Amino acid sequence: MPHVLIIHEVEDYSAWKIIFDNAAGIREAAGERSYQVLKYEADANKIVHFSVWTSLANAKQFFESAELIQIRKDAGVKAPEFIYLEQLEAGAL
Repeated sequence: MPHVLIIHEVEDYSAWKIIFDNAAGIREAAGERSYQVLKYEADANKIVHFSVWTSLANAKQFFESAELIQIRKDAGVKAPEFIYLEQLEAGAL
């Protein structure tokens, strides 16, 4: 199962979250199937977006698109780090 981990700082979480939520439709159309948004304990503007995708190719195409680069800019995202991952194992304890 393909996953994407994105770590980035935002100028203002509340403003970023509005734009993030408004992009749900285009994320789903591009292949995102589920997501989690987390924050650093000591910094509410340091965000982790962890998501499941239909394929890493779809995720890369989406995140590298001119449209999304502009959306990130509008949302006040600073220097995002993208980590593309394939699941090896999952479990619950």
